[in-house]
Amino acid sequence: MQEIPVYLFTGFLDSGKTTFLNGILEDGFAKDTPTLLLCCEEGEAEYDPRFLDNVTVVTIDSREDLKCSLLKELERKHRPAQVVIEYNGMWPLADLEQEILPSNWILYQVMTTIDAATFDVYAKNMGQIMMEKLTGADMIVFNRCTPALRDALRKRNLRMVNRRADIFLENTDGSAEPYLTGDECPFDLSQAVIHIPDDDFGVWYVDAMEHPNRYAGKDIHAKLVMCHVPQYPDVAIPGRFAMVCCENDVTFLGVVAKGKVLNQFPNRAWVELTARVELGRHPAYGGEEGPILAVTSIAPCERAPREVLTF
Repeated sequence: MQEIPVYLFTGFLDSGKTTFLNGILEDGFAKDTPTLLLCCEEGEAEYDPRFLDNVTVVTIDSREDLKCSLLKELERKHRPAQVVIEYNGMWPLADLEQEILPSNWILYQVMTTIDAATFDVYAKNMGQIMMEKLTGADMIVFNRCTPALRDALRKRNLRMVNRRADIFLENTDGSAEPYLTGDECPFDLSQAVIHIPDDDFGVWYVDAMEHPNRYAGKDIHAKLVMCHVPQYPDVAIPGRFAMVCCENDVTFLGVVAKGKVLNQFPNRAWVELTARVELGRHPAYGGEEGPILAVTSIAPCERAPREVLTF
């Protein structure tokens, strides 16, 4: 059975999906390849007919109509070499991936578009749906960005939501720039000891995971929650709980730590520690190189005023 690549465009209504898709079609995405385009949501923008010569557009009006049997029927009828889906922003992605796509339809890339001006509103009121759009994406484009919105988005540390995705900020003049420039460092590295404020551990965590070399050989000081993982008895993994997008998305940001007295502190105990940052590979990091805290001092402490971090 021939495999058919599927390119999925998702995001809320008027987030710029159709406009973004028109740009890809204009660049010749479907010029030489028979393409089936499934439109599951109709906004104000329309597909540009100049770039649809090799594209068959099929509109799917309701979630109930989007079934595996329909997709197989469309495959037999149109014999596409690739499929593009402009997905309805309110429909669950999990249903599409687990129940609807035929087994030979392979999800190659998921692209999420977000209107930067309405992102906060959707994140607060539809956090779980927004989170699904962000975590499942291979590419995220925030469009209609003003300078103020760019600054606000960068302060949210959205790399914490999805570390593998390419994230871009598209400005109101049509230009675009990467979410991260690679030059940002949120802490003063010239300090003898880098003191991480209680509310900024998430900022440090993201930066240390993205740029571990920055902190190699540096001493840090932080208040953390102790965590022991049975499968890693040689180390502890202290960290902080963080609410990335909404209340349903609390996760633990843990850093591998080593030291003789760490086992004296039980799970969920609050500790104040100073540690020298080393670099190393550990199964807790999926085999990737990351920061290893060589603890030089540790003591019990009061819990932070805000126990759960936010981004």
